[in-house]
Amino acid sequence: MSILEALQADPRARDVFAKHGLACTGCMGVSMESIENGAKMHSIDPRAILDDLNKLAPLAEPGND
Repeated sequence: MSILEALQADPRARDVFAKHGLACTGCMGVSMESIENGAKMHSIDPRAILDDLNKLAPLAEPGND
């Protein structure tokens, strides 16, 4: 999954990336760079980022109150 796809799926992913020091969520490569490759390029453990992303509670869908 690209970083952009993660951000589109859940905007809270930006906070997870920032927490791990991957603050380039606004750079041009974000649309093609995978989470794993982006993490490795910045010497960040991709498993730690993925674990935190997977902990995000599902967003409520509109109309399902």
